[in-house]
Amino acid sequence: MSTSVYTPGQVSEETGFSLDTLRYYERIGLLEPIGRNAAGQRRFTQEDIGWLGMIRCLRDTGMPIAEMLRFAELVRKGEHTISDRIALLEAHDRRVEAQVANLREKQTAIRNKIGYYRSVSC
Repeated sequence: MSTSVYTPGQVSEETGFSLDTLRYYERIGLLEPIGRNAAGQRRFTQEDIGWLGMIRCLRDTGMPIAEMLRFAELVRKGEHTISDRIALLEAHDRRVEAQVANLREKQTAIRNKIGYYRSVSC
């Protein structure tokens, strides 16, 4: 287990989440309460940064906050929730796959238009 600690600024830079977002995620329970130093300043662990990486992945792929909160709750409840976590992530994966397919269709239309314009511009 790492004993390294990181300031909110370092975590913001590492994860791409703003300081406000980090505070919000902690306030709503998406992040476990963040440890503090003797002066009361937040100090994140490598584990916190790893968790934020997962949250970044889920957020960037369109998972609603309510589902992220459900996922976080399941993780905190322990190993006996793994099948529920799998089900939640599989449902999300199906939605992501549908989004990718939709984008591929649109990309094909764009490429067809590019091909058309190239053929008429000669």
